[in-house]
Amino acid sequence: MKTNLLRLVTAGAIALSALAAPLSAQARAKGADTLELTFGVYQTDKATVMYKMFTPILEAIQDDMSLELGRPVDIALTIFKSYDDGIQALVDGKVDLVHFGPASYVTAKTRNPGIQLVAMEHEKGEKRFKGVIVVQKDSPIQTIEDLRGKRFAFGDKNSTIGRYLVQARLVENGLYAKDFASFKYLERHDQVAGAVEMGDFEAGSVKFSTYKKYGDKGTLRKLAEFENVTKPVVARAGFDASAFSAAQEAFYGLKDEAVLKELKISGFMPSLDADYDFVRDGMKKSAAFESAVGN
Repeated sequence: MKTNLLRLVTAGAIALSALAAPLSAQARAKGADTLELTFGVYQTDKATVMYKMFTPILEAIQDDMSLELGRPVDIALTIFKSYDDGIQALVDGKVDLVHFGPASYVTAKTRNPGIQLVAMEHEKGEKRFKGVIVVQKDSPIQTIEDLRGKRFAFGDKNSTIGRYLVQARLVENGLYAKDFASFKYLERHDQVAGAVEMGDFEAGSVKFSTYKKYGDKGTLRKLAEFENVTKPVVARAGFDASAFSAAQEAFYGLKDEAVLKELKISGFMPSLDADYDFVRDGMKKSAAFESAVGN
């Protein structure tokens, strides 16, 4: 069944205006046959890149949901400019479904326990993947200890890889905020990589796909890896039960490599809240990075 074209809501002011007290899925569907849903992501790369990544997946999901529900489904993609905007929209129920990082899920779940896991990514059945600390290709830095006294670029303050888990790794190696010449939180992984590439910082933390892009260019080198849990798809609290079930089945059944290639994953699988306890532990360790611990 062909459905309406996927709609895009861009970042910033447009995204915020699109979030003005949307109706529930049930209420929106009463006046029309089409079930209109919003799907949120935050901007970890350029908006054009994000659109290219998610358009094929959401077109496949809305088609599968249409078949399951026996009615047209139209999914609008909302790209949030910041992690905070996306998290708060989910907590407030202003977006139906989201694809966020693990730490954002943990934060949102704490604020609103009613949100529900739909699915989680997997790579050949694996729920874990890597974050990377990068340095310039010819940097003399060879170990994490060598970062002492250097400048470090983190990602967004709510980023699992860009902040929480890399800070946990640093703390495990005895490095705290006071041990760096300076550090800064940047908004996106590509911005972190670019800042290290340009020499504004000696090191930074990025997702593996970003590292590979710059590594293939021959400008950045991997200093260290650390584990992360794959990203979840999450539904807002109170999401319609039949739509939730249809969304789950659609994500579980998504096998087309051509559709999945932009996310560089094998597909989606069932998920439990306990899958993200690893991230919760990392977030607790991260709290020591800027605290009095280690001073």
